Amino acid sequence: MTSILTNNGAMVALQTLKTVNNSLEDTQNQISTGKEVGMAKDNSAVWAISKSMESDIQAYEAVNDALNFGEATVAVASSGMEQIVETLKEMRELVVSGVSQNVSHDQIQANLVTKQDQIESIIDSASFNGANLLDDAVTTQLDVLGGLDPANDVITVSAIDSANSLNASGITALTSTNAANVLDEIDDMLAFAIDTAATFGSASNRLEGQSDFVSKLTDSLKSGVSTMTDTNMEEASARLKALQTQQQLAVQSLTIANQSPSTLQQLFQ
Repeated sequence: MTSILTNNGAMVALQTLKTVNNSLEDTQNQISTGKEVGMAKDNSAVWAISKSMESDIQAYEAVNDALNFGEATVAVASSGMEQIVETLKEMRELVVSGVSQNVSHDQIQANLVTKQDQIESIIDSASFNGANLLDDAVTTQLDVLGGLDPANDVITVSAIDSANSLNASGITALTSTNAANVLDEIDDMLAFAIDTAATFGSASNRLEGQSDFVSKLTDSLKSGVSTMTDTNMEEASARLKALQTQQQLAVQSLTIANQSPSTLQQLFQ
């Protein structure tokens, strides 16, 4: 039935055009923003999951920063202890030469004092942003968060009591008769310094390994969020072309439908 009051064909064509225009607008927005799910109304379930994952990503990035900071702090202490080991080895060499009677023990002692001062300087200088793991009077321990659980994911690196264990200034002054005793004192300090340097090295490796893991985990989470929310550009491009064609056809259909009432005039001529 054809009516001059109601154009059913035009209404259908108009609704089709509105639907196509809405889909075209959504597709253009997805292409321009790069996000298929950018707001909760796009897909509430996926949006909620993605926001939770993005929160975890931000937290893990903060954890990774803390691990890098902790690794740098331990690296300073490790480098300082390794230098102390080398200095003690040089002191040991000097004392060994002092066993002989026909050497200047006063000169050797002067060199030992210089080395002792060097060790004390290393201990005082092995500080990173106020933390000094070579002096437990300054820093008792370094706590580094390695995950999102503060109760279980804390990596602790203990400082050492260098005032007693590496008290270079407390070494007995070298004379022509006590070289063996001085050598024993330096050997004890050297053994402790080597063990401590190894401990710091192990802690540094642990922090570095945890940092690598957190970095890879963060990348995986970012990839997961991208898979859920980012626009598939190839698919969107094909859909855009199809919708543009549908839009043109819908406009033509609406034009034809709007011309239908005018044909009724011909019946009354």
